Amino acid sequence: MALNTKDLKRKADQIRAEVINVAVQNNAGHIAPSLSCVDILVALYYNSMSHKPRNPAWDKRDRLIFSKAHGCYALYAILADLDNMPKEEWRKFYTCKSTLSGCSEKRPEYGIEASSGSLGHGLPIAVGVALSAKLRKKKYHTFCIIGDGEMQEGTTWEAMQFAVKHRLNNLTIIIDENRLQAMDFIVNIMDIQVKDKIRKLKGFGLSPVICPGHDVAKLAKVIGSAKIASGTVPKVIVAQTTKGFGLKCMEDVPKFHFRIPTKEELCLGRSYDYGY
Repeated sequence: MALNTKDLKRKADQIRAEVINVAVQNNAGHIAPSLSCVDILVALYYNSMSHKPRNPAWDKRDRLIFSKAHGCYALYAILADLDNMPKEEWRKFYTCKSTLSGCSEKRPEYGIEASSGSLGHGLPIAVGVALSAKLRKKKYHTFCIIGDGEMQEGTTWEAMQFAVKHRLNNLTIIIDENRLQAMDFIVNIMDIQVKDKIRKLKGFGLSPVICPGHDVAKLAKVIGSAKIASGTVPKVIVAQTTKGFGLKCMEDVPKFHFRIPTKEELCLGRSYDYGY
């Protein structure tokens, strides 16, 4: 059952806090890229996606291909919260008592649809899943979350061309637009502005919708509309996010792509009101 606006925010607060607490406690890096996509994943799993908690193999479920697999901590926290995986798998993540990897790998029994640790590979997988559904006349929708850094990969743009060519209107691409990649801001690596990506997406025949990436209620509304919208091409949502969102020491700081914050840095506090 879809959560209402108030409960969506509460759930996003809960998941964000869990990501921080489990990752810091277990010395797991990649906290910052996980924090930027918490609200996107909460909007999907608790509002927009058709799925059955505790039955991740349900044939009619919507599919999510999580391409930015190094930011998978929020995905793990949500799957544990939904009882798709044992809660101890998540709580003991990054220790010898958990089988979860630092980049998400295919685990159908847990509801993880694909391995996608190599950036630029997730969207081609999602396109294949959506095409398969079309050919077999299946009604499920395919979602794919990609990072803006991996939009430098040629495979990403080849997949978009293919999806437009084959009229895959059963595919929604969500871009986690946090403006950072592993080593620095994207503009300092490739000199690519957000407006350049928007123009390029339009040039490929797509109509991107820009949405605030930390307003979970707006995200849910935009994603829900994309899922049911008519048209002949994939939908694209550009979620404008902040890398490291929720921790003052991490927000928009490139060095925290993988680094664990010190106790002194954590003392700077959280920039988000978690509500409990």
